Amino acid sequence: MASNILIEFVTAIGRFLLNPVIYIAILLAILLGYSRVKQERKFFNRRIIWGWTELVGQWKRGWPYALIISIISVGVGLTVPKTFLLVLLAFSALALLLFFINSLSSIYTMGFATLATWAMYQYDWSFSWWKVSLEGTDLFEGAIVTITIITGLCVIAEGMLIRRTSTMVTTPRVENTKRGMQAIVYRTRNIWVLPILFIIPGDVISSVIPYWPQFTLGESKFALVVFPVVIGFSKLSRKELPVLQLPKIGRSVLLLGQLMVIGGLASVFEPVVGLITLAVGVIIRLSITIYYAIQDKTEIYAVAPSSKGAVIAAVLPDSPAEKMGLLAGECIRKVNGHPIYTENELYEALQLNAAHCRLEVLDRNNEIRLTQHVIYSNDHYRIGLLLAEQRDV
Repeated sequence: MASNILIEFVTAIGRFLLNPVIYIAILLAILLGYSRVKQERKFFNRRIIWGWTELVGQWKRGWPYALIISIISVGVGLTVPKTFLLVLLAFSALALLLFFINSLSSIYTMGFATLATWAMYQYDWSFSWWKVSLEGTDLFEGAIVTITIITGLCVIAEGMLIRRTSTMVTTPRVENTKRGMQAIVYRTRNIWVLPILFIIPGDVISSVIPYWPQFTLGESKFALVVFPVVIGFSKLSRKELPVLQLPKIGRSVLLLGQLMVIGGLASVFEPVVGLITLAVGVIIRLSITIYYAIQDKTEIYAVAPSSKGAVIAAVLPDSPAEKMGLLAGECIRKVNGHPIYTENELYEALQLNAAHCRLEVLDRNNEIRLTQHVIYSNDHYRIGLLLAEQRDV
């Protein structure tokens, strides 16, 4: 019996590795990294963040949430129809191929996959190439409960990913304003893969663990499959710095996920509540996106050249500037006692004392603070700062 479970887990991993969505997501992450570095070099003549950051983060950031969702899914027995996963695969692959990153929110992909699954069962859609039986896909026979709860859990994971990791991969770029000036905007684009262990109708688990709890789908036996749930997020920030704006978006999405889990639990008593929860969830998630997009349709920029000094557009990782605690959006008024407004003036002021750097900084709260750092021969010659200033692009 134990060997059967082991074989089932190995088979589940095999199904995961054969899923084409994985490889499409990997290629897209590589493309995102390449385009980001190309953009950084275009506007600032240097790479800011390592080019493989998107690919590494795609798996590094997502797997802890996938593990938690998998434990809940298997422990409680949240079974889903095979048809639902196949339709979800199709929607995810299409969004990836069309580069619709924001459409990869779990509420969109899982919500529309649920709608398609319901329509296929309701109208008995069948195609010559469709080899999967629609038996067990009646949403009102238990599936809507599990799908809504799992969707809510994935939306919670999405909100936490936006809050905790989106600010790690933000690309500054120069944008011409309507007044003919130049300002800094920030582009955030992330794709995460969550390898979640799903339970589908099969013939292993129930025969080995007869008292294992599950929401049935008209089946008496179940199997396992590791499925890559792909979550995408893209945002262009103008009015607020990403480090301030993205946590707000993440909290809104996190709250939406919690409400969806509650709706999924309520659908145990009235299945139609699950469908309503998914529909309302799509509307709310879309409203969140539109609300923050409208906020950034403005001539007010968080980072732009200033008469007060040199405004920081970005800080290079592991640089003296990072060690001094300098942040994007702060304004450097003086370097080694000399006022500065441009990168060239920064460099000239640093040469006045090549072994030491003293800065007078106006922080994000318009409060002045002093910071200093010893400059070593292998440190970046401009201490790792990118400044907002008029430039040719």
